[in-house]
Amino acid sequence: MDRRRTFGILLAIAALAAIVATGCRVNRPANDHARQQILYDTLGGDPRTFNPVLVTDATSGSLLADTFEGLVTANPKTTLPEARLAESWEIGDGGKSITFHLRHGVKWSDGEPFTSHDVAFTMRAIYDKRVPNSMRPILTIDGKQIEVETPDPFTVVMRLPRPFAPLLYSISFEILPAHILERALNDGSFTRTWGIDTPPEKIVGLGSFLPTRYVPAQAATLKRNLDFWMKDDHGGQLPRLHGKDYLIVQDRQASYMKFLSGQTDVYQPYPNEVLDLRGKAKSLDITITEMGVDTGELFFCFNRNPKHYVKNGKADPKLEWFTDLNFLRAIAHSIDKQGIINLCYHGLAVPAVSDISPANKLFHDPNLKDYDYDLKLAAQMLEAGGYHLGPDGKRIDSHGNLIVFNLTTNTGAPERNQMCTILKQDLATLGITANYRPLEFTTLVEKLDSSFDWDCVMIGFTGTIEPNNGANFLRSSGNLHLWYPDQPKPATSWEAEIDKLLEEGTAEMDVQKRVPYYWRIQEILHDQLPIIETVRQIRYDARRNSLENYDLTVWGLYRPEYIQFREN
Repeated sequence: MDRRRTFGILLAIAALAAIVATGCRVNRPANDHARQQILYDTLGGDPRTFNPVLVTDATSGSLLADTFEGLVTANPKTTLPEARLAESWEIGDGGKSITFHLRHGVKWSDGEPFTSHDVAFTMRAIYDKRVPNSMRPILTIDGKQIEVETPDPFTVVMRLPRPFAPLLYSISFEILPAHILERALNDGSFTRTWGIDTPPEKIVGLGSFLPTRYVPAQAATLKRNLDFWMKDDHGGQLPRLHGKDYLIVQDRQASYMKFLSGQTDVYQPYPNEVLDLRGKAKSLDITITEMGVDTGELFFCFNRNPKHYVKNGKADPKLEWFTDLNFLRAIAHSIDKQGIINLCYHGLAVPAVSDISPANKLFHDPNLKDYDYDLKLAAQMLEAGGYHLGPDGKRIDSHGNLIVFNLTTNTGAPERNQMCTILKQDLATLGITANYRPLEFTTLVEKLDSSFDWDCVMIGFTGTIEPNNGANFLRSSGNLHLWYPDQPKPATSWEAEIDKLLEEGTAEMDVQKRVPYYWRIQEILHDQLPIIETVRQIRYDARRNSLENYDLTVWGLYRPEYIQFREN
């Protein structure tokens, strides 16, 4: 899902820059990294799980991305599907079946062979209703599951209810080891298996790196998988790096200082840091590259979940506000996007209007009209909706309730903190009180996907090349349908329309003819405002010049297995 950023407030920089997570010094010179062929990087928080099916946060996803493999993946340069564990495939039965031919000789990290049974087991886990996950909505077609057959250990046949255009993007999920996890799925303990209390060396994967150490709030270490299936063009060992060391640094400024001091090798700078790094590039021996507009989105969202607001038959008045278009449109007109770009992003961002980023050139709708920043208009909309100013300058609803709600985002993100503060101040001029309090990231995620105890959040989600891969967010029954997840049936007619458009869009096999379905979804989100878009950052990458074959795009790393340090 994620779509999460890293964080930062400057605290005791000198100490943080000198101390590793474990308390040991890691102030190594950059050439040490080259000699060891170990990439040093940071994570913005702790993972929430080591089970890839259960991942809903970016930190867990980032840490596990190198440990597991999928049948196919999207090439970040061409954005086209390419082979991974599936060596080849054929589509048959008029698009209603696909046969995958798996690579021979691939082994799990414990030495067991990878077979078609692992693929079938993973699909069974995804479809198991006892297992909450973000992939089930993506792999559900007209309410039906994909049937999986395994005629032999190296062949997987998937039978679909109908032709399904996004299939090759939807099945890029990580494959699980059946010989390790099947018993847990059978006995109902799967969701408690491979939690963060599991010793990392017990995690069995197929990927290029394997976890060896995790210290909460401090560090995580991966080592090269010597049995990784991929070889270079000359039959040489891949990956070329021997390992990856991550420091868990929730404070973004501290993370930046670690890069400046040579303790980490790669960094994605924020706008104020881009300007700083450009002036230091030569002395630091680094390269800064502009990648383009962010693929994801950063938005405000109001909670519409009756599980939180309706108790003992009585509804909290907030639920009425947060589903009222007069209220929501007034909020949309209260967001000073240009001010945010100038103040928070030093000009290195663009206004966000649509759910799909302009980086997705095929599916982005460029025709939507933005909500102009206009507090006078916002006040008029509030008045029209029955939200009137009292004699004390505070706004009340038609029942006399003060308009007060809680606003949050994740701690340690200066831009988000500034954006929430700006909105809080502008709402105050309208007589609305937003009680702003940022939360530590894992606490925030817990509220969003478990307790549902929140009013308004600013959060970011990553983008996808294939729009249907966001079905867990868009579909009313999706677990990441943030404002009201896991709906038994669509709560509104427009959510029902989005559900229908998602089904129809996947049934159209001509990619150009699919575009109108996703443009319409963007239009509905823009008009109904379950999410209120803010801005999209222009993304940059910074890396040590000693790092070779490090080719990062807005869609991800290109051929990461070939990354290595140049040895002097």
